[in-house]
Amino acid sequence: MDTSDKASTTPRRPVTIAVGGGTGSGKTTISNAILERVGSHNIAYIPHDAYYKDLSHVPLVERGIINFDHPDALDTPMMREHILRLQNGETIEIPVYDFTHHRRTQDVQIVRPQPIIMVEGILVLAEAALRPLYDVKIYVDADPDIRFIRRLRRDIVERGRSVESVITQYMATVRPMHLEFVEPSKRYADVIIPEGGSNTVAIDMVSDRIRALLSAN
Repeated sequence: MDTSDKASTTPRRPVTIAVGGGTGSGKTTISNAILERVGSHNIAYIPHDAYYKDLSHVPLVERGIINFDHPDALDTPMMREHILRLQNGETIEIPVYDFTHHRRTQDVQIVRPQPIIMVEGILVLAEAALRPLYDVKIYVDADPDIRFIRRLRRDIVERGRSVESVITQYMATVRPMHLEFVEPSKRYADVIIPEGGSNTVAIDMVSDRIRALLSAN
């Protein structure tokens, strides 16, 4: 039996990358920079934010007081299953979340298997169930004041929030959860990128490493 043909048709396991860090640290900027350098056609992108639990059964007035920065707010088991399925060459349907009304919509996003899987979110390094799935673990770091300003702008422009509601949530849950879960997850990172998306030297080095893993895979 000629095993060379069989080996050549065996699908390669995707390179799985995690991009973690605090809110507003520059995770999306880093992810987009990697997409550009490595090639977006090679990457299946999965944001942890898409996996917030559906709160449509909770009265609307109560949804805004949920602690969305605690790991329990996210359906991480579903995300883990989706990563494993992508690693096995299967197409997945990730939820589309409505951040204004704090619920999942009826829509889904089709994500097809690619040579690279990129997972991004504040808690992707904090979740022990996810860490064994990663080949490269990146933590994006930035000063707290910069992160808060970026979150404030995003929540007002993209999510229809008021300044007061953003500040209240930041002090009540975002900052405490960052200190309890996000900041400690830095120790699991293979690479820590300070200064977020402006650190082009680090981005180039990470991109080169990913390309090398692809070539060796």
